[in-house]
Amino acid sequence: MNIIWYLLVAIAVLVAAFSGTMQTTTDAALDSAKVAVELSIGLIGIMAFWLGLMKIAEKAGLIQSLARLLRPIMTRLFPEVPAEHPAMGSMISNIAANMLGLGNSATALGLKAMKDLQEINTEKKSASNAMATFLAINTSSVTIIPATVIAMRASAGSTHAAEIIGPTIVATLVSTIVAIAATRFFQRFVPAQGKDPVDVPIKPDSENGEDN
Repeated sequence: MNIIWYLLVAIAVLVAAFSGTMQTTTDAALDSAKVAVELSIGLIGIMAFWLGLMKIAEKAGLIQSLARLLRPIMTRLFPEVPAEHPAMGSMISNIAANMLGLGNSATALGLKAMKDLQEINTEKKSASNAMATFLAINTSSVTIIPATVIAMRASAGSTHAAEIIGPTIVATLVSTIVAIAATRFFQRFVPAQGKDPVDVPIKPDSENGEDN
């Protein structure tokens, strides 16, 4: 990624040098840096309020309630993962956190879910179908409340910053359906993995520190 950014900057400078617009390019870069700082500072208050509100909702059990609603769907999407295995709880909590815009919490839960899925992966050197499906769902960005986008719109002066919620729900439904369909399609071209779940001892929730 660093190489890509370096090439983009180098190409921009070379084009500006050959086209005689170096001063314009420099002014644009400085102006953009100024706008970036102003936007970031403007986001602090909004993000602090929104993330604090979501943290209260998390402590109040909103994520756990949403996780219970997701469980029937998840058991069908991941039939090879035992319903009571810690991996299922981590995946459900991760998706629930993403849906509420709790990106920081979702990242930790996603890493924990991948670690748990690896425990029941019969082919340790390659991703299992469950791991691929979970990654695809995460990549599709399952979101109901796009906190960051709302904050950026409000910071930029939008009078109806929360209007993005409706289009976001539609977009996330389409992207998630496409992601799941794609994984199901490409799974046909890889060797079949064991349909029976691997017999892995299930640790009590208290030992894993996760709420299923």
